[in-house]
Amino acid sequence: MFRPQDLLDLTQFEFPELFDGCEHAWDVLKKIADFAKAHGQPSRYERIIGTPFIDQNVMIGKGTVIEHGAVVKGPAIIGADCELRAGAYIRGNVIVGDNCVLGNASEFKNAVLFNGCQVPHFSYVGDSILGYKTHLGAGVILSNVKSVKGNVAVESEDTGLRKFGAILGDHVEIGCNCVLNPGSVIGRNSMLYPNILWRGVCPPDSIVKLRQQQQVVTRRQQ
Repeated sequence: MFRPQDLLDLTQFEFPELFDGCEHAWDVLKKIADFAKAHGQPSRYERIIGTPFIDQNVMIGKGTVIEHGAVVKGPAIIGADCELRAGAYIRGNVIVGDNCVLGNASEFKNAVLFNGCQVPHFSYVGDSILGYKTHLGAGVILSNVKSVKGNVAVESEDTGLRKFGAILGDHVEIGCNCVLNPGSVIGRNSMLYPNILWRGVCPPDSIVKLRQQQQVVTRRQQ
């Protein structure tokens, strides 16, 4: 299930050729920087609100709105009709599809976002791929570096990557405040409930629920 076509609808991405020759979907993470430099055109059709910072090596599609305080470093390709909200931080080597939301205090680095992705609040997306219409709740972290030395592995297979966050298939929903450990792969149409600490591979069409024990006691009167 790790081939690009197993996880991602390549017709919902302007540059499907980016995945040519990739045996595993994560192989594309090694190609983003060179691809963005080679294919980004010095064109801007964005609507500016206030004074965001937009680097020189940045391509932005028609109808995209960039709000005050957003930072877009190159190389980067941003599609059409996107929202880059106040405080969004694009650190470079990022390719974003059409109709995406990159929200307040969310950071993106060496990442691919397919059409219709929504990352609206307080998230980190590093060295990751987000499939068509993926949605991250507030506070989601896609952790991309292991605490110990060595490459990130997926089911004991060495990816050859020291930094690798997550691959989220099409229509994946990640609840608020989830943390995905390096090398996480979430299959199409799956959902993680809020506050889950996830590691490993989640099959497609799955719901991951978090069960907590809670205790309610009577409050003492002062």
